[in-house]
Amino acid sequence: MLKGSCLCGSVRFELAETPGAPSACHCVQCRKQSGHYFASANVSKAAVTTFGAENLTWFHSSAKVRRGFCSRCGSWLFWEPLARDWTSIAMGAFDGSTGLQLQRHIFVAEKGDYYNINDGLPQHEH
Repeated sequence: MLKGSCLCGSVRFELAETPGAPSACHCVQCRKQSGHYFASANVSKAAVTTFGAENLTWFHSSAKVRRGFCSRCGSWLFWEPLARDWTSIAMGAFDGSTGLQLQRHIFVAEKGDYYNINDGLPQHEH
């Protein structure tokens, strides 16, 4: 079972299933919220158990998506499409090894000009 938390430990989570292969999102919203690009892996909403939910705040970044973060330390933990049955978990929030490997880069048309993507993984404009 994979587990993780925010920086201060006020919000913790456990996954009852292994997430899919992670993606790195380079869209403007992810870059602004994370400070760079956001690497995450998808898992069904039912597989996520959250502890400290009173410290989890959801920001609706659009009519279709919300982003979950710790209201105490500000760590961004989740990206969730409202009309889907899955959530994306921040790769950096996991405790220890995950056994997962980055699969692809998405929204590379919006990536910052201060870095290059040279890892050989597939790059998708959107």
